[in-house]
Amino acid sequence: MLCGVLILAIAIWVRVSKDDQEIISSGDEVTNFYVAADMLISVGAIIMILGFLGCCGAIKESRCMLLLFFIGLLLILLLQLATGILGVVFRSESERVLNSTLYENVKLLRETSEEAKVFQQALIEFQEKFKCCGVVNGAIDWGNNFQQNYKSCECPTVSDSSCIYYEGHFVYKQPCISLIKDFVIKHIIIIVGIAFGLAVIEMLGLVFSMVLYCQIGNK
Repeated sequence: MLCGVLILAIAIWVRVSKDDQEIISSGDEVTNFYVAADMLISVGAIIMILGFLGCCGAIKESRCMLLLFFIGLLLILLLQLATGILGVVFRSESERVLNSTLYENVKLLRETSEEAKVFQQALIEFQEKFKCCGVVNGAIDWGNNFQQNYKSCECPTVSDSSCIYYEGHFVYKQPCISLIKDFVIKHIIIIVGIAFGLAVIEMLGLVFSMVLYCQIGNK
């Protein structure tokens, strides 16, 4: 049950974190990179219920509850295995879609629509945090909107070698695309780490529940 609570808490944190979600989910080609987190939320909730079922089965020595606990845990483990295999198989496709989304979102920096403003605000916060400018090509990505949004790109010192002079301002020359990819990978690693740790605990749960199930049967 505690494992389920921990998984649920971390998965919800990853899912609702406002750290630049709009950057990778805006644009014409909307891509949801939080499917894995959504699945972990479901898994965490189910494991909490299964944990309660297993506790009751152990305390009351109910073979029926223990069997349901075993079957439920086995199904979750198989689902995780299938998800992991699919993740490996479609990894290159995911990277292609992420690149396509980021290149497509460059257009939003030059626009004035409400959707564009949401994306621009997300990128402004990202630029301030990670000291980069633009998405793919640097400050030029902002187009005519640069003068209204240059402050998040501006260098604290003009002597900084990581900066360039652009339209009257010293701004960071590194575009944000590589940093955005690192951000996505960081979240994926967290999810994968949780999934692997969970798989070990689940296998132990399967073994212990079956041992207890057999012992109760022998009585």
